[in-house]
Amino acid sequence: MNDPTQVVVQVIVVAFVAALVIFVIVTLAKSIRIIPQARAGVVERLGRYHKTLMPGLNILIPFVDRLRPLIDLREQVVSFPPQPVITEDNLVVSIDTVVYFQVTDARAATYEIANYLGAVELLTTTTLRNVVGGLNLEEALTSRDNINGQLRIVLDEATGKWGIRVGRVELKAIDPPHSIQDSMEKQMRAERDRRALILTAEGTKQSAILTAEGARQAAILSAEGDAKAAVLRAQGEAEAITTVFRAIHEGDPDPKLLAYQYLMTLPKLAEGSANKLWIVPSELTEAMKGIGRAFGERPVAGSSTSPAAAPPTAASAGPSVEIPADAPAGSHAAEG
Repeated sequence: MNDPTQVVVQVIVVAFVAALVIFVIVTLAKSIRIIPQARAGVVERLGRYHKTLMPGLNILIPFVDRLRPLIDLREQVVSFPPQPVITEDNLVVSIDTVVYFQVTDARAATYEIANYLGAVELLTTTTLRNVVGGLNLEEALTSRDNINGQLRIVLDEATGKWGIRVGRVELKAIDPPHSIQDSMEKQMRAERDRRALILTAEGTKQSAILTAEGARQAAILSAEGDAKAAVLRAQGEAEAITTVFRAIHEGDPDPKLLAYQYLMTLPKLAEGSANKLWIVPSELTEAMKGIGRAFGERPVAGSSTSPAAAPPTAASAGPSVEIPADAPAGSHAAEG
């Protein structure tokens, strides 16, 4: 049977060994720190900044070095709630902003500012009010790129000493009051109606101009065609007359044939329903005499075979006789 004193000693030894093991484990746990990628840890030694731990395996002095919470070095996107902003023309608009920033210096982000995320939000709000306060509503709605650029420059300059780089600032939404939205919609509809009327009037004008231009070109082409047609008809008639004249001279017709052709042409003078009166030329008698001699007939009544009783020539013939176009055929002989 064991002595009670030995039992107590054994218990004490076991407890000491267990405490020593626990102490070694805790010491090792506090001495070895693994930092993930894109993270940074600030180490304080006896309450003062000592160094910044980079990603990987790092060794610390237990109970002397203290590691602060890790800081994310990736670019972060923060969307701030809508902020009321007063424009230059005293209108209250609600603006949502989105800020893209990145921590570049873990020591400055830890010691230079207590809460850098809250500081970025408040700085964005105040800067936004300063920038938009100098613009009217229309400029604020149409100058987003300008506002974004000014916000980024001011924020990047102010947050540089905090170890933060502002990469981009975006206005997510600009919401004017509902009454202003209704007025803007009415204005936009009126402007669109005005542009539609202008475009319609310009289209009508262009259509009228093109129609007039087409009519003018058509009239010009028609006139040119008529002129060319008239020239061609005149040339054709001239060639026909030249051909007939040449054929007549080459054929050398005698007076009998000419007299016959002359008589055959006379009925054409009475053609047409409007011809109520036509004139018989004085040469008709000479033509009839020539026809009579050609067929061996006796001369026309009143004439003589002797030279003294010869009928008068065309030069000495009396004036022409006017006979109505609808007179009977026998009247021609009576008048002759």
